[in-house]
Amino acid sequence: MLFRPNPSLGVPIYLQLMEQVKHAVETGALRPGEQLPGIRPLAEELVINPNTVAKAYRELEHEGVIELRHGAGAFVSANAPAKKVTDSVRAGKTIVASAVERLRARGLSDDEIRRLFEAELAGLTTPGGHRG
Repeated sequence: MLFRPNPSLGVPIYLQLMEQVKHAVETGALRPGEQLPGIRPLAEELVINPNTVAKAYRELEHEGVIELRHGAGAFVSANAPAKKVTDSVRAGKTIVASAVERLRARGLSDDEIRRLFEAELAGLTTPGGHRG
């Protein structure tokens, strides 16, 4: 799944969804012209209120990231602000892919791996990798 808002972050879900859509566009996971999931199906998949998805989509349209076409759905705008993927990001993706592969080989689930990455990014582990 491309989008995974986290209610425990203390950030409104619609803002998290907006950031995740923008990130997907910037990294090329979503390309110009590509259709986003419908409001209701996405709300059901994420177990959130459809109004939350609708608000995120409206704000994204206002920012020029997506286009809402009546009766057709939401699409990534042809002139959505895409970032150029730098060599550093490319190298980072390789490192992350390798780490994920190694963790899966040790039997960790994707959710466990995601939690490990999130904990590391949140600074919940000390330099030795132990919880502090």
